[in-house]
Amino acid sequence: MGLLTHYSNMVEAGCDEAGRGCLAGPVVAAAVILKNGADYPELNDSKQLTEKKRMQLRELVINEALTYGIGVVSPQEIDEINILNASFLAMHRALDQLKLQPELLLIDGNRFNPYKKIKHICVVGGDAKYQSIAAASILAKTTRDMMMVEYDQHYPVYNWKKNKGYPTPEHKKAIADYGTTPLHRMTFNMAIQLKLNF
Repeated sequence: MGLLTHYSNMVEAGCDEAGRGCLAGPVVAAAVILKNGADYPELNDSKQLTEKKRMQLRELVINEALTYGIGVVSPQEIDEINILNASFLAMHRALDQLKLQPELLLIDGNRFNPYKKIKHICVVGGDAKYQSIAAASILAKTTRDMMMVEYDQHYPVYNWKKNKGYPTPEHKKAIADYGTTPLHRMTFNMAIQLKLNF
């Protein structure tokens, strides 16, 4: 059985973010409004897809969505407002990009800051339940991954093209050996991260 196509008959935007648990790089969110009545059975939670499949579905979403938006919050902004608020801000920025105003927001997760008095529903594991959230998950993940591959060219010792800024043993060792960069989030407790076994 595939993911649900719609929650209601209202114009719905699915929202999701990528990069909350990273030590480096931005948090990126996407908002997607799919065509009413359309069914895209291949859509799924981006974490359940291969990188190749994600990129294929990215093109499907870009080509088939009625409208979509992508929001980015920098590491410096994350340090200023904390990662939870940065995730909400990224979603708001993504929603700002939509060419249609949704009547309902489907948010992946259990918390959200209201946006323009539009009704929202938080759905835990929503990227594995609703196609619009899955589409947003795919756009957010692929956009952020491409950004980290680009950043890797400037800071290759951290191997962001592979770990995408997540706290892998390799990434933590590189921080211990070479220090941090302007793309690292300084409010994460680096000492705790580095005490973990390499």
